[in-house]
Amino acid sequence: MTATLPKPPADADVLVAGAGPAGLALACALADAGLSVLLLEQQARAALDAPADDGREIALTHRSRRVMQALGLWQRLPPQAIAPLREARVLNGDSTTPLCIGAADGAAEELGWLVPNHHIRAAALGAAMSRAQVRLLCDARVVALESGPTAAQVTLADGRVFRAALVVAADSRMSQTRRMAGIGASMHDFGRSAILGRVAHSRPSDAIAWECFRHGNTLALLPLNDRLASAVVTLPSDQAPQWMALDDAAFAARVQGQSAECLGAMQAVGPRHLYPLVGVYSHRFAAPRVALIGDAAVGMHPVTAHGWNFGLYGVEVLARELKAARQAGRDIGALAVLQAFEAEHRRTTLPIYLGTQALVSLFTDERSWARLARRGVLAVAGRAPLLAGLIKAGIARQLTGMNGSLLARAWER
Repeated sequence: MTATLPKPPADADVLVAGAGPAGLALACALADAGLSVLLLEQQARAALDAPADDGREIALTHRSRRVMQALGLWQRLPPQAIAPLREARVLNGDSTTPLCIGAADGAAEELGWLVPNHHIRAAALGAAMSRAQVRLLCDARVVALESGPTAAQVTLADGRVFRAALVVAADSRMSQTRRMAGIGASMHDFGRSAILGRVAHSRPSDAIAWECFRHGNTLALLPLNDRLASAVVTLPSDQAPQWMALDDAAFAARVQGQSAECLGAMQAVGPRHLYPLVGVYSHRFAAPRVALIGDAAVGMHPVTAHGWNFGLYGVEVLARELKAARQAGRDIGALAVLQAFEAEHRRTTLPIYLGTQALVSLFTDERSWARLARRGVLAVAGRAPLLAGLIKAGIARQLTGMNGSLLARAWER
C-alpha cells in the first residue's frame, strides 16, 4: 500500500519482518554493508534462543557454505553436526541398480554438506546478535504496511509504528508482509506430505545420499555422522497418518525394505515429524520500498534441497545491491535498486523451481506412461555417456552450486 507518510526519524535503514534463518542472515549481511537493521519477529525470544530440533536436515551447497562463512554462521556450527555429502544414488520403482552421481560430476570433493536446521537457526541468531547495527524485537507481529516517497512504515499488533527506507519480508512462504505489500504468489499444493525420522544403520553410509522413487511414495536417506541417517518419506497426505502411527520397529522395517537394505539393519532413533508440502513462487520479489527473501520469495519442494540455499543466494544478492546503492548515494528503497536484485534472483531460482515441479510430477505420477518415462530417463542417463555426463553434471551442479562448462565436463567423461 502506498501513502504519504510523515517524516519522523527512521528507526533503522532496513526493517526485516521475520527472524528466521533468512532474516537473520540478511541482518548480518546488511550490517557488514554498513546498514542498520531492525528485526521484527512475532515469536517470543525464548523460542529463538533455544530452537527445537524440528527433524529437518539442510543440504548446503558450496555457494551457501561460502556465504555462511563470510557472515560468520559456518564457524558457529558444532563441527560434529556437519555431515559431508559425497555422492547421491537414485533408485526407481523396484530397481536395485542405482544411477550414481558423485562429487566428481560437480568437480568438487563434496557435493555438499548436511546440517540440522536448529543448529543453523542458532548460528544465525548468534551471528546477528554479535553485530552492533542489528536489533531484534520479539513478540512483534506486523499488521499493516505503508510505503511512501521517502520511507516505508509498519504497524505492529500492539500499535507501535516503525519506519525505514526499506522493508524486507522474510516471514515464511505464507508471508503476511508479502500480502500487505500487494504481492501475490503462485502456490502449488502437492497434496503430499513429508515424514522425517532418524534411523541408525549397521553399514557405513560412506557419505552417500539415497533417493528411492518407490511406487506410492518416495524415500530419501540423508547421511549423517555416527551411522545415522535422516529418512524422509514423501507420500500422499491421506497416507501420512498411517505412517505416523507406526511404532519405531515397523517404521524402521519399512524404511529398511524400501531402501533395498543399502545401509543394512535399521533402528528408529527419536521422534518423527510431519510437514505438508506446498511450493510457492512470488509474482514479484520487489515493490516500492519492499523486498522479499527466503521462503517469502521462493518456497521449494524439498526434493532438490534448495530452500535455504535459495534464501542465502537472495541474501547475498540483495545485500550486494543495497551496499552498492548506499555507496553511490542512491536511495536503498528505490524500485530500480530492488529490481536489479529481483532480476538476478529470478534468473537463479526460476529454472530450478520449474524443473523441480517437473521432476516431482514425473517421479510421483503412478500412471503407466509416467513409470515408463522415468525408467527410460534413468536408463538413458546410465548408459549413454554424453547424455549421462550432462544429466549427472547438471544435477551435481545444482547440488554444489558450482559454475563451469557443463558440456565440456560431460565430454571429458
